[in-house]
Amino acid sequence: MKDLFIILLHGVGSNGEDLEAVGEFLKANHSNLNFVAPNAPFSFMNSKEAYQWFSIAGVNEENRFSRIKEARAHFDQKIQEIITQNQLENHLDKVVFLGFSQGAIMALDAVVSGRWPIAGLISIAGRLASPINNEINKNTKVLLIHGESDTVISPTESQSTYQQMRAANLNVELNILPATGHTISHSALQLSLDFLNTI
Repeated sequence: MKDLFIILLHGVGSNGEDLEAVGEFLKANHSNLNFVAPNAPFSFMNSKEAYQWFSIAGVNEENRFSRIKEARAHFDQKIQEIITQNQLENHLDKVVFLGFSQGAIMALDAVVSGRWPIAGLISIAGRLASPINNEINKNTKVLLIHGESDTVISPTESQSTYQQMRAANLNVELNILPATGHTISHSALQLSLDFLNTI
């Protein structure tokens, strides 16, 4: 089984520590896996324990992509530090992003923009708010997971993401989980683990 390094990307108003349990579950059930769960670069509501990748104050369909573009430099700096610290510069084929909510939005952007040609991407309760670059690495495997009952980000967002990625000939699969809200459920964890075993 391939060595994998998972970078866990939390949602808005959360922190890396909130995803530690996700990383521990995956590590305990995969023979060659390490993970890191960084905090996003910006504080949320002036809290010392809550972070965000970009501000959601006044965010809408028209300005969301510009917020994401503004956040790219900070996102990339954070990822590059992790890559360098773990000597993965020439081993992006071992790297997987697992993002939840806003973390998934940033992870999807990082891949479809072509900036991070990694092995895999797991988007849980996310949305694609960025155009797909023609130069994207088609070898990146993508897993989209969304709760059918999510009232924070509609599951139609992941369905739309799936359709756009399929149209771009990307290797993508979609799972809509019944009776599931805006959360990382045990079913999502099991699907993620199964996906990692295919990389």
